[in-house]
Amino acid sequence: MTSDVTSDRARPQQPTRRFGTFLGVFTPSVLTILGLIMYLRFGWVVGNVGLVLTVLIVLLASSITFITAMSASALATNMRVGVGGEYFMISHSLGLELGGAIGIPLFLCRTLSITFYSFGLAESILAFWPGSPPATTQLVTAGIIVVITAVSGRSAELALKLQIPIMAAVGVSLAALLAGALSGGLATPEWTATYRTAPGFWYVFAVFFPAVTGFTAGIGMSGDLRNPQRAIPRGTLLAVTTGTLVYLFVPFVLATTTRVTPEELAQPGIIWTQVAVLGVWLVFPGVWGAILSSAFGSVLGGPRVLQALAADGLAPGFLARLSRTGQPTIATWISGAIALAAVALGGLDTVARFVTILFLTLYVTINLSAGIEKLVGDPSYRPTIKVPWPVSLVGSLGAVSVMFLISPIACVAALVLELGLFLFLRQQSLRKRWGDVRAGLWVALARFALIKLRSHRSDPRNWRPQILLFAGDARKRISLVRLASWFNQDRGVVTICQLLVGDLSREHPDTESMRREMDRTLEEEGLVAFSEVNVVSDFENGVIDVAQAKGIADLHANTVMFGWPKDPERLESMLRMMRAVSRAGKSTIIARPRWAHEPGQEKRIDLWWGGLQNNGDLLLLLAYLLRLNPGWSDARIIVRSIAGNEEERETMLVGLSELIPTTRIEAEAAVIIRSAGQTIAEVVHTHSRRSDVVFFGLREPEPGTEKEYAERLITLAGGLNTTIFVRNAGEFAGNLI
Repeated sequence: MTSDVTSDRARPQQPTRRFGTFLGVFTPSVLTILGLIMYLRFGWVVGNVGLVLTVLIVLLASSITFITAMSASALATNMRVGVGGEYFMISHSLGLELGGAIGIPLFLCRTLSITFYSFGLAESILAFWPGSPPATTQLVTAGIIVVITAVSGRSAELALKLQIPIMAAVGVSLAALLAGALSGGLATPEWTATYRTAPGFWYVFAVFFPAVTGFTAGIGMSGDLRNPQRAIPRGTLLAVTTGTLVYLFVPFVLATTTRVTPEELAQPGIIWTQVAVLGVWLVFPGVWGAILSSAFGSVLGGPRVLQALAADGLAPGFLARLSRTGQPTIATWISGAIALAAVALGGLDTVARFVTILFLTLYVTINLSAGIEKLVGDPSYRPTIKVPWPVSLVGSLGAVSVMFLISPIACVAALVLELGLFLFLRQQSLRKRWGDVRAGLWVALARFALIKLRSHRSDPRNWRPQILLFAGDARKRISLVRLASWFNQDRGVVTICQLLVGDLSREHPDTESMRREMDRTLEEEGLVAFSEVNVVSDFENGVIDVAQAKGIADLHANTVMFGWPKDPERLESMLRMMRAVSRAGKSTIIARPRWAHEPGQEKRIDLWWGGLQNNGDLLLLLAYLLRLNPGWSDARIIVRSIAGNEEERETMLVGLSELIPTTRIEAEAAVIIRSAGQTIAEVVHTHSRRSDVVFFGLREPEPGTEKEYAERLITLAGGLNTTIFVRNAGEFAGNLI
């Protein structure tokens, strides 16, 4: 599968009706927080751990939620949040792959949440008809799913406005609870934990924690908001604060009332009906409303995540279509269909736990996004709500801890699922239209490394090949580029430079498209190198200027490389450029790739050692780097030199035999006696004619003698296979490393 998300592909059409802070964010968020756990488990929490630890549990859980809400608000105020809510923010911060890895499970868990809440609503309704068969529960659940899907698919405005009376019902139930407690008299609360029906503190914490989740229901409506940058932080933080205050209020009421005993509180169930005024009549509408609002939040948010995934090429494109009323109707009905199919699973306790884990992975990622954005410090990250990066990272660690407390198995399964999705999406061809924090992260790390590198004095031992190759058209000279890559062997940086002779003040060459074409060529050939295109007024001076300027801080090009020219005059020019860059402390390589290896023949690398120009060190090192390539690992390296007589030969052979082991490079030594009247070129051709690669040293010709020296080099290279001339002007010239 290839997803091509380009700039000309439109984002999903936006709904015409936009909502404000209260109806669009606060209402769905606070009603999802004040949900079923508040009615079913708050009394159980107080009855097991006492008032003090209950307050501690509320504060611990709410602090994680509040930090995550702050992180989400920071992200929302730094970007124009579109359709998709949390998925949109994460994918635009950490990248499309990680956004998709979170977005797909987010859609699934919100869709399954529809089934879960519908089951809860059905079971609470059927509690008035004891003995109903399981099939009846499933039938009622299916009917509830169809109704809320139909309402949400037709109009988000209608679904959100229905939550106003629901909020009123929840408020009435809270008032009835307080009135009932006060009318029955107050008692001294239990301060310490008893653990009557719970095994321990962290077990109770894990059971309670889902009560504070769900605050992102309003964020999921981001594409329907008039002003997301304003509505999301205000509505989300207000909802979390309201939920925390309510959760601090309820345990005080339950712990101090005389209408129920601590033993009764410790039993699971809706204990509120025994405390509140008009019990069942005022509490159950609040329970049903809380469940229904959570279901509405899921059926509104899930399809919008699917809509955003489709717009980014991670789901079929038709799912991004909107109806005439501006709703993602197709995505909504597909979400409803999946939720309806999940009814066949029966009880969803295990699914509910897994859904909670997936939501927590979302919280981890939201905090990581905000923390990394702040830590990296991209100039574009200017949120109006500022959260210190350590605070966001603490929120991530807290969410991970709760995941393990709830279910280590479900936690690992969720992480494996999202990691698998991330790796799968990373392998796809995803062309995103936006930048993300990853580029800034690498820049920050590179800056840190460069600063640290500056404090280490340059030493020959730390030399690495930073090659600047002037190759012209990389596609036509790909063998030269490959040779430079072999010399590099992932030890340094290779930059392929194409120079255009012209005048930027009058011409406008499309250097960026040329650079992209070079990048495509390198990618097709599987070569790791950087590319750049520069416009210069004169080729010779341009090479010298670019070579001096190339690099940043102490990480600069230390080796300039050229391909063998067809025109002898261009070789003379290269020799002049070599002399100039040598003065700048940069080595030079002039290479003529000519591969003619016969199958089955032993690969051989010949290195002709003169011993007078301090080139031998770099010659040996380049030969060693070449042999590190898997295709050259079995090649023999022979260091050859020329003597005038037998006595000189013996002396040189002893010297080379002692020198080579000190380099820790596996090589052989061979000294040839030149016959009377025999030229050096004839000696070289006699012994290296069948060698795969032949290295020579270069000297700096005196000004005005470049033509004569170029003719000697042409004669020397004639008839040989791949030939490489090297001038060592670097920091370790004459110092073996």
